[in-house]
Amino acid sequence: MGILYAMVARGQIVLAEFNANQSNASSVAKQILTKINQGSNNNDDSNVSFSHDRYVFHVKRTDGLTVLCMADDAFGRMVPFAFLEDIHKKFVKTYGRAILSAPAYAMNDEFSRVLNQQMEYYSNDPNADRLNRLKGEMTQVRTVMIDNIEKVLERGGRLELLAEKTSAMNNNTIRFKRQSRRYKNNMWWSNVRLMVALIITSVVIIYIILAFICHGPLLTSCWR
Repeated sequence: MGILYAMVARGQIVLAEFNANQSNASSVAKQILTKINQGSNNNDDSNVSFSHDRYVFHVKRTDGLTVLCMADDAFGRMVPFAFLEDIHKKFVKTYGRAILSAPAYAMNDEFSRVLNQQMEYYSNDPNADRLNRLKGEMTQVRTVMIDNIEKVLERGGRLELLAEKTSAMNNNTIRFKRQSRRYKNNMWWSNVRLMVALIITSVVIIYIILAFICHGPLLTSCWR
């Protein structure tokens, strides 16, 4: 499953969440909420991703509402951010102005089922990726910031910047291109050597045949 956890919050108040497996995603997500709400305007719109081991927490903030999900690192960013966009629209459409004053987990009983349903759809339905490509490379590219979850979690663990992973991927791509170019050059020279060898072999065979027909290596009888 690509998306494993999802949450909707107003500021630091969690209104609904769903966890697809037994993990500490909820506690990590709450620490992320605390971090991104410190010293910032709650009405600032932004998209941000945090890397944690082989998982990534994607966060979308719009009009004071924060929608967050945790996905597998290999799942990319296009589908998770499209999922967050969809969840934001459904949540606002369903609850309207009640969002502004609702207490913690007020919508959890009802909306957690929606989170579960949409998580399964975006994780498993191949039409989800095609649909979101048609929507455009929209929101997830708009203002995606990369931060280090190490600033959020005050404990050990192997934490990495997504930017570092992107850099590593770019280096691997460059290395692959160089290896491909070197392989093509080697193949070209191999073909050249093979062609030269075939030409020389053909000339030698023709000479041997002529020498046999002309009764001697100098081909004297054939010149008369």
